[in-house]
Amino acid sequence: MSIRFYNTYSRSVEEFIPIEGCRVRIYTCGPTVYSYAHIGNYRAYIFEDLLQRHLEARGFQVTRVMNITDVDDKTIRGSREAGLSLNDFTAKFKKSFFEDLDFLRIQRADQFPEATDPSNIGRMIEMIDELMTKDIAYQADDKSIYFRINRFPQYGRLAHLNLDELRPTSRVQSDEYEKEHIGDFALWKAWDEKDGQVAWDSPWGKGRPGWHLECSAMSTRLLGPEIDIHCGGVDNIFPHHEAEIAQSESATGHHFVRYWLHCAHLLVDGQKMSKSLGNFYTLRDVIEHGYTGREIRYALLRVNYRLPLNFTFDGMAEARQSLLRIDQWLERLQDLAGDATPEPAFPNADTFFVALDDDLNISAALAELYDRIRATNRAMDRVELTPGQAAALLEWWEGVNQILQLHRDIPSATPEVLALLADRAAARSEKNWTRSDELRYEIEKLGWTIKDTKAGQKLSKITANK
Repeated sequence: MSIRFYNTYSRSVEEFIPIEGCRVRIYTCGPTVYSYAHIGNYRAYIFEDLLQRHLEARGFQVTRVMNITDVDDKTIRGSREAGLSLNDFTAKFKKSFFEDLDFLRIQRADQFPEATDPSNIGRMIEMIDELMTKDIAYQADDKSIYFRINRFPQYGRLAHLNLDELRPTSRVQSDEYEKEHIGDFALWKAWDEKDGQVAWDSPWGKGRPGWHLECSAMSTRLLGPEIDIHCGGVDNIFPHHEAEIAQSESATGHHFVRYWLHCAHLLVDGQKMSKSLGNFYTLRDVIEHGYTGREIRYALLRVNYRLPLNFTFDGMAEARQSLLRIDQWLERLQDLAGDATPEPAFPNADTFFVALDDDLNISAALAELYDRIRATNRAMDRVELTPGQAAALLEWWEGVNQILQLHRDIPSATPEVLALLADRAAARSEKNWTRSDELRYEIEKLGWTIKDTKAGQKLSKITANK
């Protein structure tokens, strides 16, 4: 078994070799809680979930940290416009973020450090002090602290920038800036009136941390100076991740990250997602169209993380149909398997997991799944699949689904439905088919459908197709 990832830093596919045996340390850029996260954010989070689940399926012990940015230019501006304290403003977006993770079946990270946590602020001040001591950081006339990029010759290598061609400016205080405005970036921003009550004391005066420093401080504090994998969207490569490398390696003296994995942009109807174009969707917007968490998860999962994904509502309808195909296949297998013992060494292929070994090639992995569905459906049509083989396929699916998380939610029937179901079972045992059909109709009016199998009546919730 050899797992390979495309490393943004080297621009090549490399064999994955953790720093410490089977232990893997991952840091992932989480949400900036100034608004509800959009579906592009969740595409990245689902890719990171797939990464962790596959590594664990392959026997690695994963420790993952995902930060929450609750202080930066955007959160301060949003709290000021809303007339709320920073904590009150970000609280509802933090809550919705965790609700969305559960809705999309995203495994929670081991820790979700918040930038405003005193222990993290303390680590940021400690790192700045180290950089100041080394004369890599300096206090400018605006009282803010800046990182000298000319003291870190590797600056620009992650994004493959030629700094001489870009003509760096003297310094940049904003958290976000274009490549053409590259320059010394802020580590600590001196307080000004726009910050209101948002400020912390430091040896260099009252102020707040720069966005880039927050992730370096939280990663090194919780995972140590060196980590195996750092993930994020391609929009984070520059300046954010570039700055993380510079300040982390300059402060600790260690190589910061072995493998950089970046998720490509999500397009909507073939265009970049933008509020001005009217194609900007939060998770709640998609839910309002009648789609479930697993349908959205599938739609955002099915294309390799390094390729742009075009989100459309036609694509959402296709995702629904794909999941229906899986559901129907599993129902057939369950009906055939009954309580049979899984047949050993069946199925005998491991190609689903091997596909994911190749830089999380989800397209090839799903192709393997559907090939297996097609082949075994044909075998069941010809009555060539044994109950033991069906049971073995169900067992194989359990391993696959530990990674995909595409199982159907099974809603609980009401006591009224269960009572009607019991009456129908009695009518069928008495061969009272007319009464059986009447009860079927009554149950369907309550939103449930019945399938009669060798194992008895099988109850399923009726879902609306939109």
